[in-house]
Amino acid sequence: MTAPKTAMVLAAGLGTRMRPLTDDRPKALVEVGGRALIDHVLDRLAEAGVERAVVNVHWFADRLEAHLAARGRAPAITISNERAELLETGGGLKKAHPLLGDEPVFVANIDSVWTGGDTADWAVELIRLWDPTKMDACLLLARREGSIGFEGDGDFFLGDDGRLTFRGEAPSAPFAYMGVHITRPDYADGGPDGPFSLSPLWRASAAAGRLYGCVLDGDWMHVGDPQARDEAEARLNI
Repeated sequence: MTAPKTAMVLAAGLGTRMRPLTDDRPKALVEVGGRALIDHVLDRLAEAGVERAVVNVHWFADRLEAHLAARGRAPAITISNERAELLETGGGLKKAHPLLGDEPVFVANIDSVWTGGDTADWAVELIRLWDPTKMDACLLLARREGSIGFEGDGDFFLGDDGRLTFRGEAPSAPFAYMGVHITRPDYADGGPDGPFSLSPLWRASAAAGRLYGCVLDGDWMHVGDPQARDEAEARLNI
């Protein structure tokens, strides 16, 4: 499978759990290990061959746009403007579809930092597994045990063929979504107008046997609040 050349980067959120670090900036510009969160993600996507990233903006949008304009390295940036209304993950993808083209895309959160491999090792299995004829989305997962900043009971069970099922009524599941997946750019087009999450779409795809995933070979840090940011900083400085 050819690696996606375009990515959607979800950077418009309010970063409420990250306060007070987000009182004067978007969450995407909170720094970990000397780099803004969004630069960690964009640099990882560039490693995987992404040439252009569509970034949605809302909270402190002008400041984020200025930062992106000054980056001076791949990928090229296109802005999806959500200043008027924050659209969540599904609504953000739906709005950005005209900017993304028609080929499969990476979709990435900005609150994930990970280690493992000097190049695009993290993406190789995800790209190899992706098959649009039998799946709607292919998610990169992290093992719940040992991850920084994740305190939930896990999201998914992973079949031998890569098919995902949600935890449902089980007390726990071994894997969590770590913030990057491959999908079609029209995946959210059938969603409602205005804000909505990708989660219901994933649940429908899982029920239809069309949600797949593979496991990150590395350490995942979900940088969702100031404590997790400090823990991720400590891990990166080891």
